[in-house]
Amino acid sequence: MRLLRHAELYSLSIAHLDCDAFFAAVEKRDNPELADKPVIVGGGKRGVVSTACYIARIYGVHSAMPMFKALKACPQAVVIKGNYEKYTEASRQIRAHMEALTPLVQAISIDEAFMDLSGTEKLHHAPPAVTLARLARRIEEKVGISVSIGLSHNKFLAKSASDLDKPRGFAIIGREETLSFLAGKPISFIWGVGASFSAKLSRDGFNTIGDLQRADPRDLVKRYGEHGLRLARLSLGEDSRPVNPERETKSVSAETTFNEDLRDYAALEDILWRLCEKVSRRMKEKGFAGRVVTLKLKTAQFRTLTRRSTLEHHTNLARELFNAGKSLLREEIPGGQSRDSYRLIGIGFSDLVAAEQARQSFFFMEDHIRLEAQESAIDRLRARFGDDIIGSARGLGTRKNKESK
Repeated sequence: MRLLRHAELYSLSIAHLDCDAFFAAVEKRDNPELADKPVIVGGGKRGVVSTACYIARIYGVHSAMPMFKALKACPQAVVIKGNYEKYTEASRQIRAHMEALTPLVQAISIDEAFMDLSGTEKLHHAPPAVTLARLARRIEEKVGISVSIGLSHNKFLAKSASDLDKPRGFAIIGREETLSFLAGKPISFIWGVGASFSAKLSRDGFNTIGDLQRADPRDLVKRYGEHGLRLARLSLGEDSRPVNPERETKSVSAETTFNEDLRDYAALEDILWRLCEKVSRRMKEKGFAGRVVTLKLKTAQFRTLTRRSTLEHHTNLARELFNAGKSLLREEIPGGQSRDSYRLIGIGFSDLVAAEQARQSFFFMEDHIRLEAQESAIDRLRARFGDDIIGSARGLGTRKNKESK
């Protein structure tokens, strides 16, 4: 039993629920022998850490850390290859418990979501704070993992609160304390301010959120554009975004980490094609077409490079994505052999619209219609007989090369 007191405990209704070390927690739930052991969920020695349990975190292991560094920091850790289907099922169960309390649930990843419990007091015979405490206990009993909850008067502060008391946390940021609570926090406390932007703000004399609170909003907008306006509002704890169950998908992408570093253009191009097929399939399944293509490369020194290209029209075809990605890759490796070696490549679409909307603009474009019909026929055959049954000449050649290596 824990006792929580706050002057605004019964007047706040916007919550953020975050599962504690989700992937690792599911693995420990399914194998009790791991309960007191450091557990890392990730993709082998060449991959990165997806999730580290709290015991592993004591040793300095954290998400997105290269696996070899994680094992150097915690050599006794139990490393488990992730089982996404199992995690998705646990996430679905948690989501069902949340939606039983309110229809206003906005998932922002597999292991976290916002909730708006405004006006639910009569329905649940309790204020939101009590309902949320019961929810956390119910999830732990029924799903077998713990969660942390942040409660406040808007989404920014609710998410901030959920990080304050992990694991099994329940933290509150009230209206009256908002300015004083934020004032002493570093700029990086603001959701979405990364290391690069934080460093720029520091160079400009903004080291704490209090510095932003004292700044003229017009000056922040002049310096940083839309980001400046966002900083001005969030530094004051202002966030008018509603909890929206229909979360918009902004991009679709795929990436892969190599077993050995690559510097050869032809080898990278082959892998790029397979990723383009995967992204195209996901786009078609979701009913999207995209216009902005982003190529991602990570060097052996863990430096991440991104290159973007804007197409003349929206599309979801693998061939058009590949042609754009190939051009970006050629720019990065003009001579066919890079001076840098790469450990990861990724490709993706953004600036998404409904596929049907994009298709209407191709009424007189015979080449596009023919290519779309070809890919649709291949997709139908693969859905029926498996991925290896048929493909373009390039796709089949790529698979043969992969098998011969």
